[in-house]
Amino acid sequence: MDAAHVERHGHASFPYLLHGGTAPIRAQWYFRTGNRLPVAVQRWSFPPGATEGDHTHPETTGQGTGPLDEIYLLISGRATITLDGDTVELRPGDALLAPAGVRHGVRNDGPDTAEFVLVWGPPGTGLDRTTSRMDALSAAAAAPDAPEGVTP
Repeated sequence: MDAAHVERHGHASFPYLLHGGTAPIRAQWYFRTGNRLPVAVQRWSFPPGATEGDHTHPETTGQGTGPLDEIYLLISGRATITLDGDTVELRPGDALLAPAGVRHGVRNDGPDTAEFVLVWGPPGTGLDRTTSRMDALSAAAAAPDAPEGVTP
């Protein structure tokens, strides 16, 4: 395996003040130059009290990014996310989709660092998931009458 296929936690991480937030977070952009997928994959670490600042990703941002969908996957700590005026508390393992053009922001109200995996990119047609066996398993597990932890 080529070393270019592995990126270690913390490699080339940097402080970043997000959208007028209250404190810099620590960010790591995985495979920034080697990823051929149409998304960015990043790890964001919010220290206690840090916020991202409410913002949107409209058609044009003046930063050359255009509209972006974002998925926030909380891997440790806890966080509060606002999405289109609603507030959602996230626990480890929870994820939130912030569609392009919808106002959203993150804050860490907890005593520990909140660690996120962020996946973001331009809205598109999505993945053709119907050809995957995982799609059927996921649909069965999400059914309203499915027992907890079902594995068809």
